Amino acid sequence: MDRRQFISLIGGSITLLPSAARSQQAAMPVIGFLGSETATSWDDRLTAFRQGLGDAGFAEGRNITIEYRWAEGHNDKLPMLAADLVQRQISALVVLGGTASAVAAKAATAVIPVVFRIAVDPVEAELVASLNRPGGNVTGVTTMGADLGPKQLELLRELAPAATTVALLSNPTNPSIARIQLRDVPEAARKLGVQLHVLNASEERELDGVFAKMKELRVGGLVVGADTFLNAKSEQLAALAGRYGIASISPYKEFTKAGGLMSYGASIAGASRQAGVYTGRILKGEKPADLPIQQPTLFEFVVNVKSAKALGLSVPPTLLSRADDVIE
Repeated sequence: MDRRQFISLIGGSITLLPSAARSQQAAMPVIGFLGSETATSWDDRLTAFRQGLGDAGFAEGRNITIEYRWAEGHNDKLPMLAADLVQRQISALVVLGGTASAVAAKAATAVIPVVFRIAVDPVEAELVASLNRPGGNVTGVTTMGADLGPKQLELLRELAPAATTVALLSNPTNPSIARIQLRDVPEAARKLGVQLHVLNASEERELDGVFAKMKELRVGGLVVGADTFLNAKSEQLAALAGRYGIASISPYKEFTKAGGLMSYGASIAGASRQAGVYTGRILKGEKPADLPIQQPTLFEFVVNVKSAKALGLSVPPTLLSRADDVIE
């Protein structure tokens, strides 16, 4: 080989190296992440999701890329955001909350794997064919929060027996969950001899008016519906419940930690971590159709004793003994 051929070969190698690097970079799987709220409000579940990915051998920025789209509480934006992600040649589409998000994701693609974390029975929501064999391109985890309204109402009555007028706070822009709550909670209220008022909120600016309406209706107890928007507003809801002297219960522990009276529900963080594990398994080649829907094995009951005292309520020892966590 003469000097001219050698230089030509080296030059060719130099020009090929960046191309190979680009090919490797392009081969890195891309996860599309569809969020119904904001990154700030979902910090805990995002951390848990990334831990689940780590359990499966994936780390953002090292061997996967994640593209995020946030609806910031506007469910009407979800179909457009889901469609945008699908056009990005993603390897999987993930939603960690809001049945409306899961519905939008499924409608956007019948090919790309979809992994969800939702609060309803996914069979009833027509997201999958069955819990054991989902079929199609969709699987995930359910916390079944939408089905807990009757139990939450029962716990509320046990701690605040004088609250004979109760409100259910629901988000009408999340119809899959609202439908279940409007079916189950009124029947439970009737059996408990409680007068129930259903009040709606889907935007932050509506919350003050909702609590003013509760005061007008002489509401003494509140069941916060299972919904990503309402969970994101846990601090505001807890503060308003305390200001208006209303005994309250939510599916979310975040609510009780923020000063709400009680919470009863499955761990959102735990379910988000499992969604991360499932996403990793799919990236390794498993099919969503073969991954059974994960269901909660534990519903955590949390009582805020400090908030109870502020409301003039005494927590019965029998109730305290059943609590998984007590906030003093």
